[in-house]
Amino acid sequence: MVYPIFGFRTFEVSENGFGVCINFLIIIHMKKHFLFSISFLMCLTGFAQQELGGRGQVQVNSPVIDFDSRVTFNLLAPNAQSVSLTGDVMRGLGVEGRSVDMVKGENGIWSYTSNPMPSDLYTYSFMVDGLRTLDPNNVYTNRDVSTVTNMFIVGNGIGDLYSVNKAPHGTVIKTWYQSPTNTDATVRRITIYTPPGYETGGQSYPVFYLLHGMGGDEEAWITQGRTAQILDNLIAQGLATPMIVVMTNGNVEQEAAPGESSLGLQRPVMTMPKMMDGTFETTFPDIIKFVESVFRVKANKADRAIAGLSMGGFHSLHISRYYPNTFDYIGLFSAALVDRGGNPFYENIVPSLQTQNSNGYKLYWIAMGKTDGLYQSCVDFRKQLDDIGMKYIYRESEGGHTWTNWRLYLTEFVPMLFK
Repeated sequence: MVYPIFGFRTFEVSENGFGVCINFLIIIHMKKHFLFSISFLMCLTGFAQQELGGRGQVQVNSPVIDFDSRVTFNLLAPNAQSVSLTGDVMRGLGVEGRSVDMVKGENGIWSYTSNPMPSDLYTYSFMVDGLRTLDPNNVYTNRDVSTVTNMFIVGNGIGDLYSVNKAPHGTVIKTWYQSPTNTDATVRRITIYTPPGYETGGQSYPVFYLLHGMGGDEEAWITQGRTAQILDNLIAQGLATPMIVVMTNGNVEQEAAPGESSLGLQRPVMTMPKMMDGTFETTFPDIIKFVESVFRVKANKADRAIAGLSMGGFHSLHISRYYPNTFDYIGLFSAALVDRGGNPFYENIVPSLQTQNSNGYKLYWIAMGKTDGLYQSCVDFRKQLDDIGMKYIYRESEGGHTWTNWRLYLTEFVPMLFK
């Protein structure tokens, strides 16, 4: 049965939205609810589009990467007196200083176009009248401790390893494990990468324990370090052995990364108690036991690697010497080779290094940036290794204590593992 035709006029949307009156004619019949649903969804769609930028608003794209790797940054700020570009991006711009001024156009958009930039991952933010702000037109961000910045990747080089490409992908698991020897947090969160094919196969894999630096947590390497993308791409290219990568939280009093624990949405901090007092090293077997009981892994020295950046390099040094017959591959990325005199755990380390040397290992890899504030401590540590005849490979790079170097080190270290 067909009922009479009714007409009605929708409400008017302001000029910031569509600014259009939409007329509907609805035939009321047995499927009237279906027709009403269509009308309702059309209204909702209008508001969704308004949030994205309604009619009359200036559409801004930023950053824009051209075919020749020139990058243009844009910000709509018609009332601003000054706008500048700042952040890690400065190293790729080839200009001096910590920021570069942007130029205001007639339409109120401030812009800056770079020279061709080297392939890499970059982070940046804007300074608007002295206030740091994110790029509202770039949804991609990174958190480094409590600082959030925008990010982008310039391809055709090392940046391709940091990108998601058409290749088989591994799985990133964020889970919890029991750490009974850690009285501060017996249940802790951990991030684990399993290689492509892990879920459908039956083979066992070697394990790489990858540790973060001060202020970091179990999120650091998977987000800022681009670990999953790097492993996927190296494995797909046949440059790396398929492996499981375990990314821990080295803050022993912390259950998990900020916002992921029972403490709620707490503010991230740089330093925490017990970060470098021997507790993380002595409780590390809890992590190994969990991994080897839950995942299909090869549980022997030849199939274990450990490496870390900064504080994580410090932890890797001391974990590998404290358990001198556990790891065949050790990597120290810009390691915080600081003197912890007064703490019994870190005193008289030479005998344990000698034991580690006597037991043998396949790779001891040290990397440091030329302008890193920890450079001299690395020189001193290498001399200590030389004095006891401990063999290592040393890799010196440009730059300092940055994620730029640590991502690069990961791309170089991983292909040397488990060969």
